[in-house]
Amino acid sequence: MKHLHEKNEQYAEPSKDILDTFPNPGSTEVELIQKEFTSLCPLTQQPDYATIKILYSPNRLCIESKSLKLYLSAFRNFKGFAETITERICKDLFEVLQPTWIGVTGEFTSRGGISINAASEKREEGR
Repeated sequence: MKHLHEKNEQYAEPSKDILDTFPNPGSTEVELIQKEFTSLCPLTQQPDYATIKILYSPNRLCIESKSLKLYLSAFRNFKGFAETITERICKDLFEVLQPTWIGVTGEFTSRGGISINAASEKREEGR
């Protein structure tokens, strides 16, 4: 595991290469929640805050939580809409994990009186 013993390294931009995995010990469902997610609005450059919820049904691999933390924190300077970010996280995790099914929800806090909850999901072909 490439990140487990490192100090809290920061990445300038999100990349699926940051994500590390380990063999699935037999879990049928895994849920991960990041309550302190931050990104930037692509129009105003103001920070957006969200809770990111990841739920997946693993095949052979599970995500290592420290690498996920580093990956999600790399969005701190990323300029993107809530929907774009949620889709990107889902796509990257799906490519790395190749799970049976994965769903990612971004619950973005209110700005201008409107909260945004964006969701994305992917599944194995044929399921």
